Amino acid sequence: MTDRFILISGCSGGGKSTLLAELKRRGHAVVEEPGRRIIAAARVSGEDVLPWANPQAFLRRAIETALADRAAVAALPGPVFFDRGLIDAASGLQALTGEPVLRPLADAHPSHRRVFFAPPWPEIHETDPDRPHGLAAAIAEHDRLARDYVALGYELVELPKMDLAARADFVLGAM
Repeated sequence: MTDRFILISGCSGGGKSTLLAELKRRGHAVVEEPGRRIIAAARVSGEDVLPWANPQAFLRRAIETALADRAAVAALPGPVFFDRGLIDAASGLQALTGEPVLRPLADAHPSHRRVFFAPPWPEIHETDPDRPHGLAAAIAEHDRLARDYVALGYELVELPKMDLAARADFVLGAM
């Protein structure tokens, strides 16, 4: 597995993007969540790839974006932290369509074996126009991702529910 590529996944609304922003503030290379970037671009272009309107097109675009992200940061030195990414998108597409895409993509594009996983955190979970699904859907996604990551041989490290600085310290200390 590629030890330099560190994945942060788990429950939607579990504080992943906030954690990545803190790691970036501390000088670490980060890759923002593909989904948010796809939604922003689709709102401007009008392209039919919004997850609630065309989830299959959205997930295919998320896989393309994640692969492009990995290529774009391949030459960077040191660890690179990813907010979701390839496995999350492939897991979603496989669950939606039944296409066996997860294992081949994960095998061809490995990451650090330890994945930091955000648990459901109702106290901070919020919906917004780009994330309209509620906590129940976020928990179902969390459970599917946990199952898929473990089946692929990754070790899940649950992110503790603590203040942002301590959470970032935890990640940096557990790598």
